[in-house]
Amino acid sequence: MICARCHHFAAAPGATLCHRCLGDSPEPAPPFGSTPGLWLRSPVGLGWATVVLLGVVVAADLFSVWADFLQYDATGALADGETGAAAFRRADRADRMLGVAGGAQVGSLVACGIVYLTWFQRVRANAQVFDPLGQSKSPGWAIGGWFVPVVNLWYPRRITLDIWDASSPWGTTRSHTLVNAWWTLWLAALVADPLATPGDDVEGAARLRDGALQLILSDSLDIAAAVLAILVVVRLTRMQHEKAMAGAAPAAL
Repeated sequence: MICARCHHFAAAPGATLCHRCLGDSPEPAPPFGSTPGLWLRSPVGLGWATVVLLGVVVAADLFSVWADFLQYDATGALADGETGAAAFRRADRADRMLGVAGGAQVGSLVACGIVYLTWFQRVRANAQVFDPLGQSKSPGWAIGGWFVPVVNLWYPRRITLDIWDASSPWGTTRSHTLVNAWWTLWLAALVADPLATPGDDVEGAARLRDGALQLILSDSLDIAAAVLAILVVVRLTRMQHEKAMAGAAPAAL
């Protein structure tokens, strides 16, 4: 078994501590959180920055939902045969709002993604200190797992669960329900990403109207996934902070 104090070296036979922590080794015992090349670093600042930017993502998605409804209303009128300058002005306005909303979504997502991945890498490094043997994926996958095709459908969830388990209070486990719900909505939002087919005739307007409905669904799922992501970040950041403040595991563990 692994040492109950330093969580790095193997425990001495018949004991819960390693030889260094027992004082049997001439080398000093490493302090808690001193895995070679790694040490605990507070995730609190990055966690709050991630939460704020996830809130910006939610705001951008809400604006996009409003623009989607404008598009649905304008293209629905054209599909129903409405003509005249007023109908086309509404359609042009809806197109402009969709363009603004799309730019806001991309900008907020890029900014949030950079900070989120920085936070994710830090909590992954802390998890390596808390529980070196409980991490099923190498540290590089904390970033690469989000970008490599196919494996990005489950690697980030697996890594998050490993971090979650390592960050739970000593000797306890926490339910995975929140993480699983967040990941399910994230995947659903990716699948619902619409591919609307444009057109200038009545048939094309009907396709745009259907595309607007897809956009509403996709953006709504994005909002739900972002809200759950906020809860995951807050909960995991708090768990790591509290565990670090609690110090080393009790010797009985």
